[in-house]
Amino acid sequence: MGHAKGMSEIQFGVHVRPEFVAEVLTVPDNVNIERRLSRFERISNINAVRKLTILLGLIVSWEAYTQIANVEVLLFPSFSISIQALWETMLTGEIFEKIWASLSILVVGYVAGLLLSAVLLIVAVTSRIGGDILSTLTAMFQPLPAISLLPLAMLWFGLGAPSLIFVTIHSVLWAVTLSTLTGFMAVSETLRMVGRNYDLRGIFYILKILVPAAFSSILTGLKIGWAFAWRTLIGAELVFGALSGKGGLGWMIYENGDNLDTEYVFAALFTVILVGLLVENVIFRNIEMKTVNKWGMQH
Repeated sequence: MGHAKGMSEIQFGVHVRPEFVAEVLTVPDNVNIERRLSRFERISNINAVRKLTILLGLIVSWEAYTQIANVEVLLFPSFSISIQALWETMLTGEIFEKIWASLSILVVGYVAGLLLSAVLLIVAVTSRIGGDILSTLTAMFQPLPAISLLPLAMLWFGLGAPSLIFVTIHSVLWAVTLSTLTGFMAVSETLRMVGRNYDLRGIFYILKILVPAAFSSILTGLKIGWAFAWRTLIGAELVFGALSGKGGLGWMIYENGDNLDTEYVFAALFTVILVGLLVENVIFRNIEMKTVNKWGMQH
């Protein structure tokens, strides 16, 4: 009977492959499929805790090195001395004045750069010649450091906020434009066809199809543009501080370095770093969590 069944399977071309044979699965013994995380594991899964642990390790290493090696304060002050200098500037209100002077210029330059980037991108998306122009301009100006334009900015706009705003715009404009354009080009043809089927054109096509699909790249460009603008502004303020005797955090760094007050230079550098960390981990992090992470575009 078994021989006849085998012959009929061969006749009708039925071959049972061993990998398709289902076997009865049994529950394995002594395997913890689900368990409660320990307190240490729950705490270590918090992103802020891990980053703070890294910062604490750097601070301890810094303080230990300066104490053990007995480094001269003029060359490399300890963390405790630098923090004391920062606290003194906070009590006098000087550091807050410098932060406001820098951020007020940065915000104007950043927003202006975003608006110019939006105009260029609209022209590039809606016309072929606009796309060619934008690609050419991006290839030309993206590698050009914004700080190298500072002498021209000083000739064109003089010593003041307009020159700082000019170099800040340059820092933001090309980084945001290049990242956004790359994201637009990576949008799938399926989504583009959806937009065409709904008869979307121009600005509505960009806002409803391209921007949501490429928002991960856009957000990356915004963060890169912010970082470029912040460091360019601080560098430009060093020059303007040397020339006009006023400015924000960059001028504070220059002034105290010229007076050999190294601990106050470190206090200003701390402030630059803290502002960068706050913007990155509070503003951009919240935007990221409520958009690309929530949409499943990024993990």
